[in-house]
Amino acid sequence: MSRSLTISIVMALAALVAVGCQKSPAPTQNADMSDPQLIDPDVAACPIIATLPPSPLVTVSIGTKQLQFWPYLGTNFSGAPQDPINLIFVGKADPRDIRAALMSLPGDRTALGFPASAPFNMQWTDAIGDVETDYGKPDGWTGSVIQLACGDYGPMRFHLRLCKQGEWTIANAHLDLLIPGTTDHQVISWEFAKQFVIADFMRSGLLDAAVPMMPTAQITPSPFRTIPAIIYNGMPVELRVMIGGPAGDVTTDVPILSDGAAMILNLAKSVARQYGESVQDFDINFDQVIPKPFCDDSHSTYLYAKGTVHLRQRAGLNRNGWYTVNFLATGQLVVVPVNPLTGEPVGTPLDAEVYERHLGSMSDRMFDVSSSKYQRLGTLDDVGGGSMAVRLRVTSGHQNVYVEKVSCSEAVAAGMTSK
Repeated sequence: MSRSLTISIVMALAALVAVGCQKSPAPTQNADMSDPQLIDPDVAACPIIATLPPSPLVTVSIGTKQLQFWPYLGTNFSGAPQDPINLIFVGKADPRDIRAALMSLPGDRTALGFPASAPFNMQWTDAIGDVETDYGKPDGWTGSVIQLACGDYGPMRFHLRLCKQGEWTIANAHLDLLIPGTTDHQVISWEFAKQFVIADFMRSGLLDAAVPMMPTAQITPSPFRTIPAIIYNGMPVELRVMIGGPAGDVTTDVPILSDGAAMILNLAKSVARQYGESVQDFDINFDQVIPKPFCDDSHSTYLYAKGTVHLRQRAGLNRNGWYTVNFLATGQLVVVPVNPLTGEPVGTPLDAEVYERHLGSMSDRMFDVSSSKYQRLGTLDDVGGGSMAVRLRVTSGHQNVYVEKVSCSEAVAAGMTSK
């Protein structure tokens, strides 16, 4: 989710926990977690209200226009960076116009040297992706209402998140892989994805003829984040070389390459916005061993998870200029604590529940985007049981809040963990 999309109880939400609340040492018996759609910030264990700006802020300019902003996307308002800003749009730079420009392009990029295979020969569509935040002056916090993908949800896609900042739009582009058997994506390149988007705007004919683009100075670390070795070693050699990584297998995580600069694209023209709605509707099937995602301070418990999570998203633009997106993921799984080396059960099966919803809207005058997540393992009476609920909302009216609540069972069983 980029933070890439994380809808499954079996995918780690450790990044959210680290910058959010500390886990409750004992269950909250009177906690009402039955309504995961709306977590009340007043009763949440640890609300994070968007007040102070993150650090550092950087300033970029092109001609007489200037923008001051945080050069990252985050998962909340804590200032913990998730994805580096590597593209900035100015001029005809409304996210709805950027969406229209990219979605109007044909998929054939062979004249630019890209292969005639997915995702390189595909057209841009609305993306399923986690909601992320950014900050700029004078408008404050903003969120990724509009997200685009070139490529299907899996196995590989280019993913672009757009955040409006006044007359500018800042963005992160990355190439990611769907981790087999999960709903989670692993970023494998910032730089290649940035160049891919730049190439598409060069062929769009929308760039200013006098000053089409301009790189910023370095605004984020180079490289930034890493690819786990176990994932990298499963990638084809051709893909490793394409993203600038070592051709052979590795024993340590591989840095994700980036020059740390963003490219400012100066859009002098726009294309007509196309109205209508697109729907994505599919299942992800789980049948694997994974780390326990919460209520595991030792990080040594593994679960075998089996079941189906259903994903559905409706996104589109109406004739009044309103862009809306509505994403819902729900699922029922069965999980069993196991020894990850042998696969042998070391605990009792638990039923598990998954819920995630994203809602977003954008018009000429406002935006509003939110994400609600709920994961449950058994009940608080079960050994290893617990629940996690997280909500993020960011709006142009500054109704911004991030809340998180984790409830863990007090029950302990010998042999529950495996090292």
